[in-house]
Amino acid sequence: MAAIHDEQYKIKEDLELQNNKRRKSTSYIESMEHSFCSQFLNGSNPWMARYVYGLIFLVMTLFAWGIRDYGRELLKEIERLKDCKGGETCLGTEGVLRVSLGCFIFYFTMFLSTAGTTKLHEARDSWHSGWWITKIFMGIGLMVLPFFIPNKFIEVYGEVAHFGAGVFLLIQLISIISFITWLNDCCRSEKYSERCYIQVTLLSLAAYIVCITGIILMYIWYAPELTCVRNIFFITMTLVLLHLMTSVSLHTKINAGFLTPGLMGLYIVYICWCALRRYQSHFS
Repeated sequence: MAAIHDEQYKIKEDLELQNNKRRKSTSYIESMEHSFCSQFLNGSNPWMARYVYGLIFLVMTLFAWGIRDYGRELLKEIERLKDCKGGETCLGTEGVLRVSLGCFIFYFTMFLSTAGTTKLHEARDSWHSGWWITKIFMGIGLMVLPFFIPNKFIEVYGEVAHFGAGVFLLIQLISIISFITWLNDCCRSEKYSERCYIQVTLLSLAAYIVCITGIILMYIWYAPELTCVRNIFFITMTLVLLHLMTSVSLHTKINAGFLTPGLMGLYIVYICWCALRRYQSHFS
């Protein structure tokens, strides 16, 4: 009887061990099916799509930056770029325009092919939030293609792109305001207000320190004399906007705190610095 009892006990242990292994295997398979890589390769996920498109745009931007600053020697090897207006200095700028054109064609193609999509899991939705390997090769091809387009067309595109850049800055501004507002509301909610109080205070303080430091440095670098009227005007307007945003945010009817104006101040200081730096280099 003891031997039979031991054998039954061993069989029971083996069954429990097999069930545990089966549960672990099932949970692992389910986690892999819902993992980022699995959804990237096999499925469509509208929530993930925005991050992948953002990553693609970031890679294209970094590529354009590399072409502008380090691609002059490479661009010299392409015959069609040798007659670029302005000599070697223009090569980097024209390279950015060509990458920008490829980026525009890619996203405009995606817009045309997915506009009006209203239902999940239909063909156009699957194309929008799936087929990433295909779209990666498509993006690479569209970034390379503009390097074989004649210079005249690139010059025309460069003039039109000035208006597109303004629209892009407007969309970027709306997106940044929306994100900062969401972040501030989340941190000030009842659920996270006490937990995130120290982090929000430190982040707001750091943002204001960077803003004030940036404005002082812009006065030193780009407005060393009173004759720099234009630079002084834009730097002062940046300071006024920072003060105005802070005053509005702290108004009793709004009471949004220091985080929102601090982060928005970082953005406008950065935009002002980019504009002054670009103007200074062009003037020089």
